[in-house]
Amino acid sequence: MAVDGTWKLTIDTPMGVQESTLTLATSGNQLTGTQTAPNGGSKAIEEGSVDGHDVSWEASISKPMPITLKFSGTVEGDKISGKVKLGMFGSASFTGTRA
Repeated sequence: MAVDGTWKLTIDTPMGVQESTLTLATSGNQLTGTQTAPNGGSKAIEEGSVDGHDVSWEASISKPMPITLKFSGTVEGDKISGKVKLGMFGSASFTGTRA
C-alpha cells in the first residue's frame, strides 16, 4: 500500500513546530503503527484507517500535557499532509515525507 513506511512529520501547533516519526502499516482498511516524539516517547497509534490515499489515526501524548491528537490526511507519493485536531486547542496542519 502507498501508505506503508516511516514518515517524518512536522506539525505546526500553537506551541510551535513539533516533529515526530510515524511508522505505518496497512492491512485492508486498517492502519497500524507507532508515533515517536523527539523526547523518546513512542506510542502505538489508535483508530487507524485507510481509504485509498486518505488516512486517519489518533495518537495519545502525555507531554506537555495529556491529550489525544486526531490526524486526517492524504498520501501523495512520498508526501503526506493534512489536519490534526488538538483537543481544546483547535486544529493545526501537518506535513511529512517518507524517510
